[in-house]
Amino acid sequence: MSLRHGLKNTDVFAEWTRGVAMTEDNGYYIVKKRALPEVLQKVVEAKELLDSEKVLTVQEATEKVGISRSSFYKYKDDIFQFHDNAQGKTITLTFQMDDTPGLLSDVLKIIAAYGANILTIHQSIPINSVASLSLSVQVLPTTGDISKMVATMEQQNGVHYVKILARE
Repeated sequence: MSLRHGLKNTDVFAEWTRGVAMTEDNGYYIVKKRALPEVLQKVVEAKELLDSEKVLTVQEATEKVGISRSSFYKYKDDIFQFHDNAQGKTITLTFQMDDTPGLLSDVLKIIAAYGANILTIHQSIPINSVASLSLSVQVLPTTGDISKMVATMEQQNGVHYVKILARE
């Protein structure tokens, strides 16, 4: 997975789930707002109305943006504006990387260079010289562009992939 550089606040971070039951394949995409179906854009608008407390209920929010409540509930957990909502939040990342001395240190230096705060690090015992890693990172008001940070980590020799698992 590769992320594009230079994203703007009009970009929306979206997740689509393919597959069923235990064979689900969760993928993440960075998509420009204009490329999203109107219903997904309206779900983001409804969530913003609720978050800002301009409306009190999901019914009010969906009526205001012109979508059904079922559409809202179907997509509400799968789409969010990444940049606007990321500040002051916790992002959980998962990696697969080679078990190479200094590689984890290089990844942590990238996070520090972007001004994010590392909260937790969980690394598995390497199997076939590949380790799985989970990081929780606090995004601060002074933190740089998270998508660029992830892209920089992915470009490190020995990093197989970086995925954003969650944000809180």
